Amino acid sequence: DGDGDLDAILVQGRNLADMAAGRPAPPGGGTRVFRNDLTVDAAGKPTLRFTDVTEESGLDARGYGMGVATGDYDDDGRIDLYWTGFGPNQLWHNESEDGEIRFRNVTEEAGVEDDRWSTSASFVDLDADGRLDLFVANYVDFRLSNHRPCRSAGGRPDYCGPQSYHPETDRLFINRGDGTFRDATATAGLAGEKGSGLGVVTADFDGDDRTDLYVANDLQRNFLWVRKDAAHDALQFENVALERGCAVSMLGRAQASMGVVAGDIDNDGDSDLFMTHLSADTNTLYMNDGAGFFEDRSSASGLATPSLQATGFGTAFLDFDNDGWLDVFVANGAVKVIEAQARAGDPFPLKQPNQLFANRHGTFVDVSAEAGPELERLEVSRGVAVGDVDNDGRSDILLANNEGPARLLLNQAAPGTAWIGLRVLTASGRDALGARVEVVLGDGTRRWRRVATDGSYLSANDPRVLVGLGDQEDVREVHVTWPGGHEETWRDLSTRRYHTLTPGGGEPTPTNPEATP
Repeated sequence: DGDGDLDAILVQGRNLADMAAGRPAPPGGGTRVFRNDLTVDAAGKPTLRFTDVTEESGLDARGYGMGVATGDYDDDGRIDLYWTGFGPNQLWHNESEDGEIRFRNVTEEAGVEDDRWSTSASFVDLDADGRLDLFVANYVDFRLSNHRPCRSAGGRPDYCGPQSYHPETDRLFINRGDGTFRDATATAGLAGEKGSGLGVVTADFDGDDRTDLYVANDLQRNFLWVRKDAAHDALQFENVALERGCAVSMLGRAQASMGVVAGDIDNDGDSDLFMTHLSADTNTLYMNDGAGFFEDRSSASGLATPSLQATGFGTAFLDFDNDGWLDVFVANGAVKVIEAQARAGDPFPLKQPNQLFANRHGTFVDVSAEAGPELERLEVSRGVAVGDVDNDGRSDILLANNEGPARLLLNQAAPGTAWIGLRVLTASGRDALGARVEVVLGDGTRRWRRVATDGSYLSANDPRVLVGLGDQEDVREVHVTWPGGHEETWRDLSTRRYHTLTPGGGEPTPTNPEATP
C-alpha cells in the first residue's frame, strides 16, 4: 500500500481432486493478503500487527498456487504481483490508493498467460530499456490426466520425483512499455533448453553491466543464461553454466536444486550462489571469481556437512547480526516419508528443523541451537521471504509451511549494532531492481549489495538494501550503479535509519572513487 512498511502475501495450494472434479475453491482458501499496520510510539518502540484484507483487496487467486514475484512493471510507483501455480499464472495490477490495498487481474490483457506448472519468477530489466521484464521458471509436464501414484519404501503414498515427467521450457516476457508483454522465449534463445526449474535468481555475475539469469533445476543441470553479443544489440542469451562451473556439483552430479540465492558472502564485490538440495546430498555454495566463473566451496565453507540430514527449500542471505557479513538461512522439510514419524502416527511425516548459519569471515557455523526455540520446531517449511517488517534495521524472516501455519520470525539479535537502510528508486518511483550498491564504512571497509526481490524458493523479498556496519558507526560514502551503468555517490548519510536514493540525488561518481579527496 506504499506506506513504508512491508505487507505480506501468502500463496495457498488447492486440493487437486477438487480441481479435477471442477468443484469451487472453499471460502477463504485462496491466496491471502495481509496489511502491515505497524505503529511506532514516541520512544521509537514498534508495535507490529497484520490485518487480513484479502476480500477488500480484490485479489482472488484460488488455484493451486506455488509462488509470487513482485515488481512495478508499469512504473506507476506501486508494486504488482505475478502469481505462479499449477495451471494458469496470474498478473495482478496494484491499484491501491489512500492506504487501501486494491488489485486487478490483468493477465490476459498484459499477455503473460502460462498454463503450465510454474514455480519461481522474477521481474528484471533484461534489455536495459528501463522497464521490468518477466522471467518464469516452469517445472515438469504433470497434468491431472497423466498423474501416476508413487510410494515410499514402506508402501505409503509419497511424492514423485521430477524424473517421472518430462521437463518444461521456461518463459521470458519482454515489457513493451504500454502495459503489455511479448513472449521472447524463442527469439532470446531460451526455447532450446528444458529443465525442471524451481528457483530463479538474477544478478550481473560476470561484471559486464548486463543482468544474467540463474535457474535451479531439480535433478538436472542448472542454467546460467548470460547475454550474447548479438547483431543490432538484440536480446539473446546462451547457457554457460557448465563451462562456468555452476551446472553441477563438484562431483559432477546434477542436484535437486530447490532454493537459490545470490549475494556477496565474502565481501569481494561479486555475487556468489547458494542452493538447497535433498537430504543425503549437501547444499551447494558456488564462489564467484569476479569474472563469472564459479568454484564449489560447499565443504570448505562449512555449509556441506550440516545439510546432509535435511532437505532444503527456501533460503536467504541475510546479515542477522549486522556484522557486515551475509549469513545463511535454510528452510527444511522432507519430500520422502520419514518412516519414524509415520510409525508414530504423524499424518504428514516430512517434518525437519530449519537452520541458521553465521558467516565468520567466509566460513560458516551452524548457530541454529542458539537462535531461539522457533528453530527447534519440526515443520515442513518451504518458502522463505526476508525483510525488515518492523523497520528496526534487522532482517526478519517470513516462513511458509506445507500443511502448517506461516511463521514470522522477528530478529532480536544485535540491537546496538549500527546499520544503514537504502530504498533505491528509479525516477518513476519504482524499485531500481538490478542496481548495484557499494557502501564505504568509516574505516574504508566496503560492502556490496544488489537491489533485488528474487531468489529463495517461490518467494519475493524486501526490495530495500540493509547493510550492517559491525564495529563501525559511520558511513563515508554510498555508490549506486544504476541499471544502464550510470553511477552516483552519496556522502555522510546518517546511520540507524532508512534513506531513499533516486537518480540525480547524488554526485556523479568519479572513475576511481578511491582517488576522491
